[in-house]
Amino acid sequence: MTEDTSARCQIAECLDIDLKGERWLCNRCSRDLGSAHDNYKEGCLIQDRDPQEIHDPVIDGQFTFAPDPDWCRIVEYYCPGCGVLIELEYLPPGHPLTHDIEPDIEQLKIKHKVI
Repeated sequence: MTEDTSARCQIAECLDIDLKGERWLCNRCSRDLGSAHDNYKEGCLIQDRDPQEIHDPVIDGQFTFAPDPDWCRIVEYYCPGCGVLIELEYLPPGHPLTHDIEPDIEQLKIKHKVI
């Protein structure tokens, strides 16, 4: 059985919207990530990383040009189906997940002729 992709619209490198079902989908494995009216990040696996795990100090001393973990954290969002990295952001500790994409689904349906 083949998957109907006629109502899919690519929003980001690894993120689609199924316009008929109004759902976020991973465009690699088609995993449903939740309602397109909500934040897709809530349907992802989330890894909160210490920036010192990723950024090596550029110089020795008190100021190394590496992000300070007291001021910055790295949040990675992965598809729970295939593990592809969907999004990554630098946030202050304690900051809630950002809601960075809020598509106008009705206009996308009109543009792509989805009824």
